[in-house]
Amino acid sequence: MMARLNTLAALAASLTAVSGQYFQRLGTCPTLGCVLPPDQQDFLPGQYFDLRFEVHAPVNGSEAFNNGVPDEKFTVTIAKEGGAAEDVAKFFKLDEPKLEKWTFKWFEDLYAEDAKNSTVVNVASKIYRRVALYEPGKYTVTLNYYNGQKTTAEWVVRPLATEKKAKNIILFIGDGMTTNMITAARLLGHKTINGKYQSNLQLDKFPVIGHQMTHSIDTFITDSANSASALYSGHKSTVNAMGVYADSSPDIYDDPKVETIVELLKRVWGSAWGAVSTAFMADATPTALTAHTRSRGSYGPLVDQALNSVTNYTWTNHGGPDVYFGGGAEQFIAGSGSYLGKDYYKEFAKANYTVSWNKTALAAIPNEEKALGIFCRSNLPVWIDRNILPNNIKNLTNDPSGAKSAATDLPGLKEMTLKAIDVLHQRGGDKGFFLMSEAASIDKQMHALDYDRALGDLLELDDTVRATVAHLKSIGELESTLILVTADHGHGFDVFGGVDTQYLHDQKTDRERRKAVGVYQNSGLSNYQVEAPGVSYSTGPNFPVNWDPRYAIAAGFGATPDHRENYRLSPQPRTPATNTPGFSSADYFANAKDAPDGFVVNGTLPTSESQGVHSLTDVAVYAMGPCQDTFGGTYSNIDVFYKMANCLGLARPDAGLGGKPCAAKKH
Repeated sequence: MMARLNTLAALAASLTAVSGQYFQRLGTCPTLGCVLPPDQQDFLPGQYFDLRFEVHAPVNGSEAFNNGVPDEKFTVTIAKEGGAAEDVAKFFKLDEPKLEKWTFKWFEDLYAEDAKNSTVVNVASKIYRRVALYEPGKYTVTLNYYNGQKTTAEWVVRPLATEKKAKNIILFIGDGMTTNMITAARLLGHKTINGKYQSNLQLDKFPVIGHQMTHSIDTFITDSANSASALYSGHKSTVNAMGVYADSSPDIYDDPKVETIVELLKRVWGSAWGAVSTAFMADATPTALTAHTRSRGSYGPLVDQALNSVTNYTWTNHGGPDVYFGGGAEQFIAGSGSYLGKDYYKEFAKANYTVSWNKTALAAIPNEEKALGIFCRSNLPVWIDRNILPNNIKNLTNDPSGAKSAATDLPGLKEMTLKAIDVLHQRGGDKGFFLMSEAASIDKQMHALDYDRALGDLLELDDTVRATVAHLKSIGELESTLILVTADHGHGFDVFGGVDTQYLHDQKTDRERRKAVGVYQNSGLSNYQVEAPGVSYSTGPNFPVNWDPRYAIAAGFGATPDHRENYRLSPQPRTPATNTPGFSSADYFANAKDAPDGFVVNGTLPTSESQGVHSLTDVAVYAMGPCQDTFGGTYSNIDVFYKMANCLGLARPDAGLGGKPCAAKKH
C-alpha cells in the first residue's frame, strides 16, 4: 500500500511539472482521469451537451502507470450544491452507455518530439449523449477510478432568463480585429483638421463598448475555430475545435458536443437564422455556428452539418440556415472537395433553397425563400482588389460554377448582409432572427502582413454596419434588434509612425531606408484623405481618397516571419515569406519579390511559419439596441454567448418545448 501511495505521489509531482507546457496529453485533463466538460465550465439552463469520461493508462513515459491497463470499472456521480451525490446515469435518466477503448500517442516535450519518442496511452471511456441541466446553481461531477483516485469538475448553471428582450440579433465579427486596427482604419477613412476628426466610424457611434478575453480552454492564444465556438456556445474549446470538448478518441466527430445559439434558437423559438462571410463558408467563423468536430479542416463534412445537422447520432437539429452567403464553391461543386463527392448546390436546392452565384442573382432572390449564395471559390477577393485594383481579380479562376474563369460579378459584405436581413426578416416574422456577418479578410490579410487590404475590409465592415443601422430603421426593426460588433481574437498590429515612401524608395541600404520612418513629432499627418493629381477613388465618403499616398502610416506586427517592408500599398496581395531553393520546405525566408525597394525586417516566429499569428490582446465588443448595457465591462468570450442568450430568453427550464411548462423534467 505504501509503495502504491509513493507511486501516486510521484505521478502527481510529474503532472505538476508538465501542466504548464504546451505539449499536453489532453489539454483539459491534467490527471489520468478526465471529465469533459472539465472543471470551471458554465452552462445555460436547458442547453444540450454530451458528457464524456476517460481513464488513461500511459504505457511509457514519465506518467507510466498500472502497466498500461486503464481502470474499466470507474464510477461517476453528480451532485447539485446542497444535495446528495447521485449516479450520473440515474441523474440524467439514461441507460448506462457501453465502455469504449482506444489507444493514442503524444509527445511529452520538444526533446521527445525531436527524438520521435512518443508516449503511448491506453484509454477506457464512456459518453452520455445529449444531456442538460435545467436548475441554476453549482454542480460537482466526480470521477472515481484506480481504487481511490478522484477527478472532480465544478460546474455552474447560469441563472434563468426566459423573457425575450430582443426580437433579433445581428452579430458582426471582424475576424482578428483589434482596437488598434479600428484606430488605424479611422485615420485612413476620415479626415482630421488640427487633430479633430471631421467624421467618424459608425462604430464610434455605438453607445456601449466592452472588452472580451479570448483565451481558449487550454492555451492562451486562440484560433478562429474555438474562439467562434465560445462566442456561439458559451463553452471554451481547444484550438481547431468547434462545438465540442476535444477528447482523445480516434474519431474526430464523436467528441462531446455542446449546443450552439442557432441550434437553441431554432429549438426554443423556431426563429430564422443565417450566416454571411467574405470567407469560404466552411471556414471556422461561419461554420462554427453548426459544426461539431475537433478538426476545423474537415470542410466538406462541415458543409453537410450546416445543411443537415450532425448525422452520426441523434443531436439537436438546427433546421438548416435560412440564409448562407459567402465563398467556398469547392465544397459545393461535386467531386472538388465536397462531402462524399456530392453536388451540394443540388443538395441545398432539394431542401428548397434558391441558389445564386453572383451579385445580380443575389439581388433577385425572393425574400420569402431560403437562400444559398456562393459567389466564388475560396475566399471573396478583398475590398481593395474589388474596388481599387480590379485587374487583380480578372485573371482568377474562381468562378463558383466550376468554370475556369474569374468571378467578377461579386457582392461585398454590405450587399450580402442587407439581402440576408431582408430574407431573415421575412422568414422569421414575429419569431425574429439571428444573423452572423463576418468580415473575414481583416484576419486573412493581417496574417499576410497586408495591412492596407486588411484595413480596407475593416472599413467595408464599418460601412456595412452603417448601412445595416439605416436599413433596420427603414423596415421598422431597429428598436427590436440588438446589434453587436466584435472580433474572435486579435493580432499584434499597431501604427507607430509615419513614413515618406518616396524617400524610402530612393535610398540604397536598409539602414538608410529606415530613416524614412518618422516617429513622434516626425509622424506628420494622414495623407489618405488628400487628393493627388490623377488619384481619386469614388468609393464613398468613409473610405480613403488616396490608398497609396507618399506619406503613409508606418505599421507593424509583433509576431512575424522574416519579411521586407516598404509601407506601400502592394499592387498584388502580399506573400511576405517564401521557401528558398536548397533549404527545407519547412523553412521560410523574406520574399525578395515582396516590397523589393523596402528593407528586411527580422522575424520573431519559428522559421517554419510563413505568416503572422494571433495575439493575446482583448478585443472590443460594440453594442446597440435591447440589452446593450449588459455588454459593458471586461469579460470572457463565453459571456458574449450568455448575454445574447439571456437577451433572447433562451435560459429556460423548459428549453425545447417552446416555453411550455415542463413539470416532467426533474433536472
